[in-house]
Amino acid sequence: MTLAAARDLASWQIRVSTIAPGTADTPMLGQLRSDIREGLEATVPHPKRLGDPDDYARLAVEMLENPYLNGQTVRLDGAIRMASR
Repeated sequence: MTLAAARDLASWQIRVSTIAPGTADTPMLGQLRSDIREGLEATVPHPKRLGDPDDYARLAVEMLENPYLNGQTVRLDGAIRMASR
């Protein structure tokens, strides 16, 4: 959908990109027991921690500042891939 929107809006000089976040340290996750949080952190290959709001904000700024970035989905997840059920 990102690429289709980017192509559709290009004639108006509107760029479209998305951020696909992984497991982030949110207020909801902050309510979990510490052993569960540690288990989630351990599944992230590198860095071994939950994502931080600053990580998301920094990427958003970098995406905005690069005028050639368009039609991309950027994974922000420390290389984690959720296992299938």
